[in-house]
Amino acid sequence: MDKRGRVVGVSGPVVTVIPERPAAMFEVARVGAEGLLGEVIRIERSCVRVQVYEDTDGIASGAPVVFEDDLLSVDLGPGLLGGVFDGIGRPLDVLGEAGIFLPRGANPGRRNTAGKYAFEPAAAPGDTLSAGDLLGTARENPTFLHSVMVPSDQPPGRAAWIAPAGGYAPDEPLARLEDGREYTMIQKWRVRVPRPVKRRLPFEIPLLTGQRILDTLFPVPLGGAAVLPGGFGTGKTVTQQSLAKWSSADIIIYIGCGERGNEMTEVLEEFPGLVDPVTGGPLMDRTILVANTSNMPVAAREASIYLGMTMGEYFRDMGYNVAIMADSTSRWAEALREIGGRLEEMPGEEGYPAYLGSRLAQYYERAGRAEALGSPSRKGSITVVNAVSPAGGDFSEPVTQASLRMSGAFWALDKGLAQQRHFPAINWRQSYTLYEGMLAPWFRENLGEEWFTLREYLRDLLEKEQSLLDLVQLVGRDGLSEEDKWTLFMAELARVLFLQQNAFAPEDASFAPELQKVYLLQLRECDRTVRSALSRGIIFDQAAALPLRSELLALRVLGKEEMAARGEKWRSRLAAELEKIEVMPQ
Repeated sequence: MDKRGRVVGVSGPVVTVIPERPAAMFEVARVGAEGLLGEVIRIERSCVRVQVYEDTDGIASGAPVVFEDDLLSVDLGPGLLGGVFDGIGRPLDVLGEAGIFLPRGANPGRRNTAGKYAFEPAAAPGDTLSAGDLLGTARENPTFLHSVMVPSDQPPGRAAWIAPAGGYAPDEPLARLEDGREYTMIQKWRVRVPRPVKRRLPFEIPLLTGQRILDTLFPVPLGGAAVLPGGFGTGKTVTQQSLAKWSSADIIIYIGCGERGNEMTEVLEEFPGLVDPVTGGPLMDRTILVANTSNMPVAAREASIYLGMTMGEYFRDMGYNVAIMADSTSRWAEALREIGGRLEEMPGEEGYPAYLGSRLAQYYERAGRAEALGSPSRKGSITVVNAVSPAGGDFSEPVTQASLRMSGAFWALDKGLAQQRHFPAINWRQSYTLYEGMLAPWFRENLGEEWFTLREYLRDLLEKEQSLLDLVQLVGRDGLSEEDKWTLFMAELARVLFLQQNAFAPEDASFAPELQKVYLLQLRECDRTVRSALSRGIIFDQAAALPLRSELLALRVLGKEEMAARGEKWRSRLAAELEKIEVMPQ
């Protein structure tokens, strides 16, 4: 028998309901004749407050409410990859069949339920099946093999029947236990409940982003968490899209949480045409988009990041490395603030609810690297890269500060760098990473000890530049020594040629760590060659007149072996040219 109630008050997306029987926190409710989806977010003596995830226009006092005796859940299975979902998990391609305006109260279910997937069994009758055990695999697309697992909340049981190899629809039974339970390709999971794992694993492998400034100076591991704060126009969205295109993650989940609709439209138009650099297939074959833009119901933002995290945990349990890009958590926090105001809660700092930090923690703590439940053993990870949009670029505001306490990498976007057209506009003096020591063994094994020397060279060069710029303010550039003038010039070359990166140029959009090492080596050896000539007595202007920038720029588009060989020949020519320069008399 359905649990029912009636509406007695409406305040924006928050509806006050008197239920016929007691309701549970976060229980799903259908409000009004159209069945608008909502969740119970507060229980009072005689009534409950329901947060509705759709526009409540037309809901009047006395409207019927049906409680579903379950929490907000999502269907997990084949058909997720390549999909575009709204903030509560409804597939937008299915919703869009009714027209360009989303129908109210729609409940279309999952995607691709009519299609069949090639299933290969991995279990046999008589096997004891526990939570997370592999039942078989299903080919979702040409580049991705989907693991069909026993749901993580199921007790053990003995298999009486396992489906033979063949094509099956997602909701067809694939296994039947002796106690009568049946398993299909579909798992239903509550989005606010973390999926259990066998054990947590340490951070050992970096998430390779293809961005030189990040991989070299501020790396983040698989399973780590990074915050990308910046004001309007600093390039948060483009940076996250570059990470989505070029990072070493197996699965990308991009959450557009309260951002402008035109930015999400750009993603939807661009991503289907992109080629995956790893598999050679379409990038969308390993991408999920959650679109909850600023013109969509504000309450659905609050659920969107939990939806994306639940999808990420599902693929992590298959043994894949997942990267979640949320753009941005500031808009998510603004939704919390608005709902808190509707509930007349006591506001915290800048009007945000006092539980802002704990809600963010619930999200960040679901990231990490883990060994999944079940057999065979599988290790996967969820890496989180969250954009934050502090008002006026003020990093001291509550959302940025709360995010910093829970993340290990801080990639600070700088308005000044963006105005200088320096992209990615990541400030190398404000940014930091806490993962460097954990990742050192991996870099040492794969790039050698020289990697650390080159990285320190770059950092020292940038630090010296800042000290000299402070000195220039006092004595002027002409008051510097010839070697200090060269240091400023070389630091500028490093900033322009190494730290800057063009996300729209195919040859520069992504840079492998091996290439980063070789190119840093070219910069350092060029520096040493010129400094040797300066010590001989030539002046800075004579060295700076040489076509250093164009030669180094030409090296940047080459492969690893060619870059090293051509760079060595160029430095030999450079040394010869410097040797020919006549030393100016003192």
